[in-house]
Amino acid sequence: MLVLDKKTGAIEHKHFSDIIDYLTPNDVLVLNDTKVIPARLYGVKEETGAVIEVLMLKDLGNNVWECLTRPAKRVKVGTIVKFSDKLSAKCVRIKDEGIREFELVYDGILYEILDELGEMPLPPYIHEKLKDKDRYQTVYAKNIGSAAAPTAGLHFTDELLDKIAAKGIQVLYVTLHVGLGTFRPVNVEDVTKHKMHSEYYQMTKEVADKLNEAKAMGKRIISVGTTSTRTLETIMGLYGQFKECSGNTEIFIYPGFEFRAIDALITNFHLPKSTLIMLVSALAGKENIMNAYAEAVKEKYRFFSFGDSMFIK
Repeated sequence: MLVLDKKTGAIEHKHFSDIIDYLTPNDVLVLNDTKVIPARLYGVKEETGAVIEVLMLKDLGNNVWECLTRPAKRVKVGTIVKFSDKLSAKCVRIKDEGIREFELVYDGILYEILDELGEMPLPPYIHEKLKDKDRYQTVYAKNIGSAAAPTAGLHFTDELLDKIAAKGIQVLYVTLHVGLGTFRPVNVEDVTKHKMHSEYYQMTKEVADKLNEAKAMGKRIISVGTTSTRTLETIMGLYGQFKECSGNTEIFIYPGFEFRAIDALITNFHLPKSTLIMLVSALAGKENIMNAYAEAVKEKYRFFSFGDSMFIK
């Protein structure tokens, strides 16, 4: 774990288990309890037998899902893709960037069928198949609906969370179902023209009340992951406080953004040209982040989903 002081730019090298030494009972840790579905499916186009890959991104309701599709040009409105005798999908709408909306037709319980047929939607730079699907799941994953894991949370074990709670640190959970918004690269020169895809979030009344109390008491709110950050900053931006709510967010955090919800962040090392590297640059300053990343490369830190961690304090 690389520890970065966002005020001074000072860097320390630690192990992730040392995070407990940086936390006090005056801190609140906020984690994203979304659960990844085995959302990557391979089927055949009914008319031609062509193989179609479908990555389920977002439940739009009434059995309609927003999906990333390859090769998208073969899928028109009305195209039926068959995955098994239990599951098929009919394209009902064409969107940009390879996205299609499919109406699912299935026999049984959808998530049970996906457990049987689907693969975990690992990032494209990971070529090995997971023998254990839970490897791409946080130990506290609860609410089903993500197309990718909130990977900063993969560092936590049940034992470490128990130690954190025993030290008197409050641990709270929000939900953001990770979709395309989180991992789509920025391909425009002017970042303000980058279009974020919306992602569903949720906060309970109990969590909102505890976070508002923590803010009033001047406690430090530490977000675990960029997805938790986007949830907290979305809600604070909408209401000026934490509130029981749910909805879809397209928040795009880049340098110049004024953070109102969080004070510190536990995160991984992110891809160049990603919205995530812009978010951490907004929090810690671009120069500090570039220095920290250069140091991480020099010290052979592992980057991306199953990589090492960074604590911006």
